[in-house]
Formats: sequence, C-alpha cells, structure tokens
Amino acid sequence: MAGHSQFKNIMHRKGRQDAVRSKLFSKLAREITVAAKAGTPDPDMNPRLRLAINNAKAQSMPKDNIERAIKKASGGDSENYEEVRYEGYGPGGVAVIVEALTDNRNRTASNVRSYFTKSGGALGETGSVGFMFDRVGEIVYPASVGDADKVMEAAIEAGADDVQSDENGHTIITAFEDLNEVSTALEASLGEAESVRAIWRPQTGAPVDEEKAQSVLKLIANLDDDDDVQNVYANFEVDEEVMAKLSAA
Repeated sequence: MAGHSQFKNIMHRKGRQDAVRSKLFSKLAREITVAAKAGTPDPDMNPRLRLAINNAKAQSMPKDNIERAIKKASGGDSENYEEVRYEGYGPGGVAVIVEALTDNRNRTASNVRSYFTKSGGALGETGSVGFMFDRVGEIVYPASVGDADKVMEAAIEAGADDVQSDENGHTIITAFEDLNEVSTALEASLGEAESVRAIWRPQTGAPVDEEKAQSVLKLIANLDDDDDVQNVYANFEVDEEVMAKLSAA
C-alpha cells in the first residue's frame, strides 16, 4: 500500500481539521498568487492559475480569499515567492521530495534540513532522489461521481494513462504535459474534479516496518506543517495491518 495518500487520510481524521484547513487555505492562496504573478490574472488565459483556483474551490476556500490572492499578485507589496524543490532520504531509506514556495530560501532550507535531521534522515542535493519518481498529472474525483467502469471509460476517452478506484474515490493519472487537456475533457464528462495537479509519483516503493513508518509519518507531518512547504511526496509502503494500527493511534 502506498503510504503517503493513506497518511493524508489519517491526518485529516485526527481532529485537527480547523488548523489544517486554515493552513491549507494559506498554501492554496500562495499558489494562486504565484500563478497569477507568473502569467496573467485571467484564469481563462493562465492554465496554472485556473488549476490553482479550481483546487481552492474544491477545498471550499471562500471566493473572497481567492479574489484577494489574485489581487495580491498585481499589488506592489506582494512577496516575491520562489519555487524550490528539496530532495532527501527519510527513515528506512525512504525517498522524499519537498516542494516549497518561499520568500526566504535560507529560512526554508534550514527548516527542511532540520526536519530531515531530527527524523534520522538526511537532506540531499537536488536530483538525489528525483530519478526515482515520475512527474505526472493527477486528477481526483469523489466516489459519488460514478462506479469504476464509468470513470475508466471517461478516462480512456479523455486520453489518461491509468485509473485507480476504491471506496474513497477515483485517482486518474495522465502524462504531465497532457494534464490540462485531459482534465478539461474529464470535466465535460464527469464534472469538476476534487483536485487537478502535477505530482511526483514513485516508480517503486520502499517497504517500512511500524517503527520506521511512525518516523516517516512524523517527518511528513512536520514538513506539511511548515508554512513554506506546498507538497511532500515519499515512496514508502506500509502493509494494511500497520496502517490500520497507525490510523487508530
């Protein structure tokens, strides 16, 4: 079982919803501002901004917050955020990729390095683990959109590469360069997605035992909790029994 997506489910079940939601809105707003600043503030002319807005809406981010984030991009007082990627190894040799948007590279690098060090891992050079992941597009739909056959049919028609369906919903994988085209086609047949984004998908998993899994989850939680960190990807795998135990903890 791929560990990271399961961990997300655990984290949001643990009663931290309000704090998690506030932090999530802040990160979504930062992505909207950066996307609007990098292109045009018109989502119809800016695919990255359109994706950022759609993902914010899918998380029930208020319209005022979205508009404020777009306006911030054209204001002279907006921070200059840089996109930075960090790579390293966590406990048990688990490969980890961290994506950040920061206005202070020194602060972010120092924080990220400390999370790795405290977990018994080590931050590496850019490219040190990236070759173990594929850059792909991920489109997520809730289970309520239809059964696995319906979604599979729509995904094939749209030109997607893979579909994974379970009781939690449907995850559609596409080539990175086809993400916008495939998501647009799926929106026409299935409606608006829960999320549309580019991700780093591990080529192979690194199995970890319960003790290492706890350490990896703590590392990811610390990274996710950092204001500058937008996304965390890891290639750890945990068996069903251990994950169930961690979920109940």
